[in-house]
Amino acid sequence: MEIEKKDVFIDIKNIIELSRKKIVSSINSTMTTTYFLIGKRIVEEEQGGEKRAEYGKSLIKNLSIRLTESYGKGFSETNLKQMKSFYLGYKKRQTLSDEFKLSYSHYLTLMRIVD
Repeated sequence: MEIEKKDVFIDIKNIIELSRKKIVSSINSTMTTTYFLIGKRIVEEEQGGEKRAEYGKSLIKNLSIRLTESYGKGFSETNLKQMKSFYLGYKKRQTLSDEFKLSYSHYLTLMRIVD
């Protein structure tokens, strides 16, 4: 009887651990897709501007201020520039129906190695 209890416990523990890993993976994939789409939107907006370089600087600065006010940390000018670079670096390799397999920080690391 004691063996059955351990087996049930181990089975349930494995179910919980697997579910937690799937949740973390899903969150990572969703956040990576979010940052990809933010980068895409920034690029699209900059391409519509007449003075791209100056407009791009003020766009990212203004977005950083407004997004930080709305959502807190994570939307610094540096982070928004990285999201833009992420989109530019992966736009040809990624379709929205694909799922990002790595976390966003892994993609940033890969981008630094390539540069």
